[in-house]
Amino acid sequence: MAFAYPDRVARQRRDGGAEYRLANGRAAQFGEPDALMKEPWLVIADLGSRQGQREERIYIAAALDPQLFDTLLAEQVSQRDELEWDEREGVLKAERQQRVGELVLSRAAIPGLDEEARFKALVGLVRRKGMELLPWTPDLRQWQARVSLLRGLDLEQKGESEWPDLSDTALLSSLEEWLGPYLDKVSRLSHFADLDLRSILFGLLPWPLPARLDELAPKALQVPSGSRIAIDYSEHPPVLAVRLQELFGLADTPRVAGGRQGVLLHLLSPARRPVQVTQDLASFWANTYIQVKKDLKGRYPKHWWPDNPMEAEPTARIKPRKQ
Repeated sequence: MAFAYPDRVARQRRDGGAEYRLANGRAAQFGEPDALMKEPWLVIADLGSRQGQREERIYIAAALDPQLFDTLLAEQVSQRDELEWDEREGVLKAERQQRVGELVLSRAAIPGLDEEARFKALVGLVRRKGMELLPWTPDLRQWQARVSLLRGLDLEQKGESEWPDLSDTALLSSLEEWLGPYLDKVSRLSHFADLDLRSILFGLLPWPLPARLDELAPKALQVPSGSRIAIDYSEHPPVLAVRLQELFGLADTPRVAGGRQGVLLHLLSPARRPVQVTQDLASFWANTYIQVKKDLKGRYPKHWWPDNPMEAEPTARIKPRKQ
């Protein structure tokens, strides 16, 4: 049967269990207790799934002596060198595996690591676990989003952009080029935290784009009160969360990207809770401010709530100094 159905050679997932994994990588199980469940190796002659069954069932099988892989079934055994991460210890380990299809027959540690194989294992680990394996900071994520905004606006308007694609998807697909040169000292999972990711990624922006990034997508904007307020580029459109009183006298919604993108204003109460979200500041002053002022004046009577916000002095304090 093993000669006839080499892809249906199967190994038990756990001692005494009903589930087996086949040499072809698929899974099958006994639908009810069977004497063969005491056998760690089987050859399955008949299996399939029927309506209402989630997994393939084993209907006809025979026990298989794994020692036959040393003699009569030796041609079904292949050798593969594998680099794998030991998740418990967080280290990279190399081992030589004797395999029957997708089943591991035996394994032994390899003391030396082939550099090319080691490199592929490291890159593969990042792809499998995702970009969060790398030491991102909130500031670096904002930098990524700022580049993405400018690239996206270019593509919408011109169909091309000088700004590189630095999205997680693009970075994961090109790990060999931009991250690979810095992996030579990584041998433990914890070593990824030591990478200077900021310098590595900043190197992907050619001159003079770094200076233009600060000009077109600044980290913060100065508002009429004089405060510099950070912009959250992780949202689209970018969000400027600022206390309402600090914008008195400002007629129009602030814009970035050379005027191509208006920010989304989160107008905050003195307690820094949003009272209005808008991209049309002029309309807010003309139509909504009166009602918002009534509500805020009742809750924060000591604060400055002028009748005409366009002529009032902006302030980051409870009241302007001259009031």
